[in-house]
Amino acid sequence: MSVAVVLGNKVIVVTGGSGLLGKELVKGVANSGGIGVIADIDRGMGEEAMIRLRQETKNGSVDFIELDINSKASIENSLSVLKKRHGQIDALVNCAYPRIPNYGRPFFDVEYTDFCTIVSLHLGGYFLTSQQYAKHFESEGHGTIINIASVYGTLAPRFEIYENTSLTMPVEYAVIKSGIIHLTRYMAKYLRSTGIRVNCVSPGGVYNGQPESFVQRYNDNCLTKGMLEPRDLTGAVLFLLSDDSAYVNGQNLIVDDGFTL
Repeated sequence: MSVAVVLGNKVIVVTGGSGLLGKELVKGVANSGGIGVIADIDRGMGEEAMIRLRQETKNGSVDFIELDINSKASIENSLSVLKKRHGQIDALVNCAYPRIPNYGRPFFDVEYTDFCTIVSLHLGGYFLTSQQYAKHFESEGHGTIINIASVYGTLAPRFEIYENTSLTMPVEYAVIKSGIIHLTRYMAKYLRSTGIRVNCVSPGGVYNGQPESFVQRYNDNCLTKGMLEPRDLTGAVLFLLSDDSAYVNGQNLIVDDGFTL
């Protein structure tokens, strides 16, 4: 028997909310009684996603705010605007995935400046957004932060599944995602007794048109389904957003169909 998660009109801000995973998370929030806020640097994509998700969700409780996770002024503005608009902000889900043109090159081809840039944009953006939202949550006496990391933040890459494809497992990605997991633990411990919970969700591979040979090799490392679909993460995130997880704090919840076993 499944139990529906009820968010009780909680206002949930999802960075990267117009992206592959972000849209599904916002949809899940709205369908569970919350208000899902698409927070995205791309206004066009964000507003388009908001219109579509309002039509697809049960009560249409979807909003949009333009947000640059690498700008303190932009983050502070989002807090001010959303507080005035909704009267409250209850949670932040860090799901943005900033990239640069040179991102994802093979290890020996990665330039030092490119490495520093993408780590700053991605891991640095998660830090800055979490820091500023945590300040707001502390003043309110409650709040939830969820970081989206990856199984490749917990284990070494399985390079063999990428053989004979144009894909690779970027070194920047491994560093960023492992950093996000430990940033989660650090913040959870630092924010003890403030009413703020900080947790992490680490998905396995999500299908997005990868070559069939890669998908088959990836699936051979799993137990049942194999590669995930974006909606497969929704239940884990909604649980961590809900009051049912009131005493779950500083944890990294892995959703990977056994890939890490």
